[in-house]
Amino acid sequence: MTCLTITRRGFLAAASATLCAPALLKAETRWPLTVTDAVGRTVTIPKKPKSIILGTGFNLVALSLIHPDPVSLLAGWATDMKTDNPFIYDAFRGKFPTLNEVPLVSNGLADGMNFEAALSLEADLAVMGMWQAEGEQGKRAIDYLQLTGVPVIVVDFNVDPLKSTARDIRLLGRILECDQQAEDYAQFFEKRVQRIRAGATGKAEDGPLVLMDAFPSPTRGSWAYGQTSLGELIALAGGRNIADKNLPPQGGPVTAEYLIAAEPDVYIATGSPGGTYTAFSIGPGVDPAEARRSLEETVKAPTLAPLKAVREGNVHGMWNFFNAVPLNVLAAEAVASWVRPDLFGDLDPTGSLAEINERFAAVPFEGAYWTSLTG
Repeated sequence: MTCLTITRRGFLAAASATLCAPALLKAETRWPLTVTDAVGRTVTIPKKPKSIILGTGFNLVALSLIHPDPVSLLAGWATDMKTDNPFIYDAFRGKFPTLNEVPLVSNGLADGMNFEAALSLEADLAVMGMWQAEGEQGKRAIDYLQLTGVPVIVVDFNVDPLKSTARDIRLLGRILECDQQAEDYAQFFEKRVQRIRAGATGKAEDGPLVLMDAFPSPTRGSWAYGQTSLGELIALAGGRNIADKNLPPQGGPVTAEYLIAAEPDVYIATGSPGGTYTAFSIGPGVDPAEARRSLEETVKAPTLAPLKAVREGNVHGMWNFFNAVPLNVLAAEAVASWVRPDLFGDLDPTGSLAEINERFAAVPFEGAYWTSLTG
């Protein structure tokens, strides 16, 4: 049985390599490959990786946009995608059943990696997220893996997504010898972002005030996105973020008094499937009716109901984990259409998602990723 399993995985890997043939650089000349990752580290990868550790499970989404069988590449991974968004995990496992057999080396959170488990896997590459690399536990994991001979690269789909997403997709494409597929996705991303940037240039000064509220809760209150991560999309669209001047770049908690004084014109909530962190349920596997209903309930909270945006029905919501995957271009289009419908009323994130599923996704992305109470 073991031999049959290995043979099948070997066959899938070989088939994937054929489908993912390099177009920009001949494979026989690229190894060893030296690259610069998202934090500016120079990393040399001796050979084409065939056994990869993912420090965050959400980076499986990135691999799946450029590789036809991303699961065949995994030596180990973190559980965070499985626990936070189980529908995505089930969808990947449905197409690639061997995902269930991939060893777990981390929960993807701040308490770090199981070093003994990671060492036992004999991986030839580890991929970590920017938010992990910025913490002490993440830095320890990088140092440990490199000391044991495992090269580590850091990719950024959350801190500075407009700058880094296309760049880091291209980086993964070089490393996996999926250059052309990565280039196609990078251009898909850049074309859409540039359209928004060009349309909003010079028009932000009098743009609407926006509150982007991460996992709103009647008990915890509101947490406003700042100038980075998903909050960056507000400025891109020509809006003004109520958190820009009084909170750190990443944002932070805000009081009811702060919100009432700010009087946002547009309210955008973020959430996750099943309302894991909030009553607002949205994302992979969520029915559109459930997403809308839960958003309606969310803004009935005493801290939110008095806001101008809520009173006037300019209320929207989207999947919070756009801040962890290169699908964030869909969030950019949705936010632009909500913040500046005068400029971007013709944007079609639903059409963009359909194109991603048709052209790029190894596993289709299904569910309600955004919703609105205005239509």
